[in-house]
Amino acid sequence: MSQFTRLEVLNTIVDTGLVPVFYNGKLETAIAVAEACAQGGAKVVEFTNRGDFAYEVFAGLMKHCRANLPDVILGVGSVVDPATAALYIANGANFIVGPITNAEVARLCNRRKIAYAPGCGSATEIANAEELGCEIVKVFPGGEVGGPPFVKAVLGPCPWTRIMPTGGVEATEESISAWVKAGAAALGIGGSLVTKDLVAAGDFNAIGQKVGQCLSWIAKARGVPLFMGCEHPGLYPDAPGGGEALAAFYADNFGFKLAAGNSSLFVSGMRGQGRIEVFKEPKLPKAHIAIRVSDFEAAMAALKAKGVEFDEPDIKPTYKAVYLKNPDPAGHRVHLLYNPAL
Repeated sequence: MSQFTRLEVLNTIVDTGLVPVFYNGKLETAIAVAEACAQGGAKVVEFTNRGDFAYEVFAGLMKHCRANLPDVILGVGSVVDPATAALYIANGANFIVGPITNAEVARLCNRRKIAYAPGCGSATEIANAEELGCEIVKVFPGGEVGGPPFVKAVLGPCPWTRIMPTGGVEATEESISAWVKAGAAALGIGGSLVTKDLVAAGDFNAIGQKVGQCLSWIAKARGVPLFMGCEHPGLYPDAPGGGEALAAFYADNFGFKLAAGNSSLFVSGMRGQGRIEVFKEPKLPKAHIAIRVSDFEAAMAALKAKGVEFDEPDIKPTYKAVYLKNPDPAGHRVHLLYNPAL
């Protein structure tokens, strides 16, 4: 049974704009790739149905994601018939993608309220898929059917169409910008993102970094501001060990969720409604402000051009952060935060 509703899947695909696509016949490697994509900020991942027993790898990967990556929406691609779709749905697939459009697959997915993104190569095929209830269509192979100009041309008379090109989308700023500015709702990127050489070398951190970079390029092409707003305030307690009581004040009184980290606790409300970081131990100044950015390096460069100086950046696989060397006029420290998983 699908872990996520069809609406959650479709909205997440459109919101994030990126679906990494990959196949590997070894479960351990498939898990490592999915974890790398998640660390880079991907919230939707497509496993390709390729070869005998691919569903067994998918089943193991699905179990791992549910236990260890509960926010990752895992689905399957290269599905061309209803029997295969049913097999993967029985193993928990959250969405089905195909290189072609199959009406029986569409009916099966509709019956189970599973998102289905079929492959289309013309305006007529797209219209037929939409008549079958498909909210997002996969233009495949994207490069061969006309590239970004094809997307732009289709959206002229059919602005309601949501297109996710796959095949011909490269993990470069030039390619991503062209597709997004043409009107693509999301991008499926496979071999140029989860590259064979990085997988063979076991450099999964590099895959995560490429995913994060692609998300930054998508945000830039969509016109998302470089400085996105205040992500959280950071508070420090008055006395040693007072952080837990301070965090509990916000959690208990307002019904917020509390999550503990190494040196701090995070108290958060509804998804997307901000959070408060509460440090476990006192420190001066007693508060800081975290500014969320869509591109970490570009944000630092923009502030450096204004004469702003920085402390040493804190670069992790899942986020990037750096404090401004000088506080704001009221004495509060300020740091930039890039965390595509938020």
